[in-house]
Amino acid sequence: MYRYYKLLILIPCVLIGVEITLRQSLGLGSPALLLADRQTGYRFKPNQKIFRFGKRIEYNQYSQRSEPTTEFKPTKTLRILMVGDSVLNGGNPTDQADILTEKLERQMDTAETRAVEVLNASAGSWGIGNQVGYLEKFGFFDSDVTVLQIGSHDLVQPTSTSEVVGQSSHPNKKPLLATQELIFRYLWSRAIQNLKPKKTPEKMAAEIPETQDSERQFYENMTILSDAKSDIDVQQIPVFVLFTPSRQDLIPDLSEPQHKTDFLETLRKLEIPVIDVHQAWSKLPKETVNSYFRDKVHLNPIGNEAVAKLISQELCSSSLSNVCENMN
Repeated sequence: MYRYYKLLILIPCVLIGVEITLRQSLGLGSPALLLADRQTGYRFKPNQKIFRFGKRIEYNQYSQRSEPTTEFKPTKTLRILMVGDSVLNGGNPTDQADILTEKLERQMDTAETRAVEVLNASAGSWGIGNQVGYLEKFGFFDSDVTVLQIGSHDLVQPTSTSEVVGQSSHPNKKPLLATQELIFRYLWSRAIQNLKPKKTPEKMAAEIPETQDSERQFYENMTILSDAKSDIDVQQIPVFVLFTPSRQDLIPDLSEPQHKTDFLETLRKLEIPVIDVHQAWSKLPKETVNSYFRDKVHLNPIGNEAVAKLISQELCSSSLSNVCENMN
């Protein structure tokens, strides 16, 4: 009987210890929360500072993965507004100091008389329509230049909706327990994936969207981009596109992303300069390119550093070279 009493005491103590460890060492129980939004589909809840898997994550009052900012830029400040998807955001695996916008800010903030601020408006799985929706909702924050990060996978991606908000991958409230989040968001979902039968080549081929649907979505996205450019021209704000590739576009063999040629032609007609990371990295050794990715799509801190350098060089060599006039 005494043994059972010990177990009754020991089990709760172990569970409490596990809960405390998961919260303090991994940050489980406090995920970055999202909210549904008519114009953006969804965005991160404002004013969040969290610690996840050893990484610092911060969202300001405008749902940007940036420090708190102001609607209008301070005097003697160069402000760059970047809008994009999870590649720009970095997600949980990327510390706040290592995201692309922070890398770019540090690279360009070398002037003695002019500060640099790079804002990061982004969320995972945002398509071109979601990015434009953010600009329509919040505006351009008095920026000197706006950069739209568009990945090769975004060219045919539909605009994401708010239907995913509240799911485990897009939480809108904190779980009751860190243990609960570990089991249901991570362990259970992984177990389900492992239990699923492996897809045969025939089944994978059957799941590929039909060419007609792909074409339709691409031209729908280009229409959204064209309409947005008209609004941006009214604001008289220079705009660039940062075109980011997936790893399969470069490794193991260089390939042309679907619709890239038509996309670049659309940008030419809209008079939007493009910072083509795919083209720039196509000239590098495969080992170097591979070192830039943390998975099939997302960049690691080294990759973010490399892209930040490309952006800085492009801005300083373009008609906007005056934004870099005080840089060394």
